[in-house]
Amino acid sequence: MSDDLTTFRLRIKGQVTGIGFREWAIEEATARKLNGWVRNRSDGTVEMVISGPDDIIKQMLSRCTQGPDAAQVTNIDILREDELPAPGFKRQPTL
Repeated sequence: MSDDLTTFRLRIKGQVTGIGFREWAIEEATARKLNGWVRNRSDGTVEMVISGPDDIIKQMLSRCTQGPDAAQVTNIDILREDELPAPGFKRQPTL
């Protein structure tokens, strides 16, 4: 495991479900070659784990503050994670 990798768990709040946020996140993360996953939560938030080089993670975090066109992101809770996700970026079932 490389020391230059950063992993975060995000909880994205606002108008973020039912508008294609997960598909958008998969495209954005895949384009940046990040590892992790995204899923809707039953409380109306989107949860995401992203892992990759620090500078690329910062780009993704910045993009997540906007989201896709129909999104209205009001807050993002960000927690550092120690465990690295599996390679690739995937959709997980709603929790």
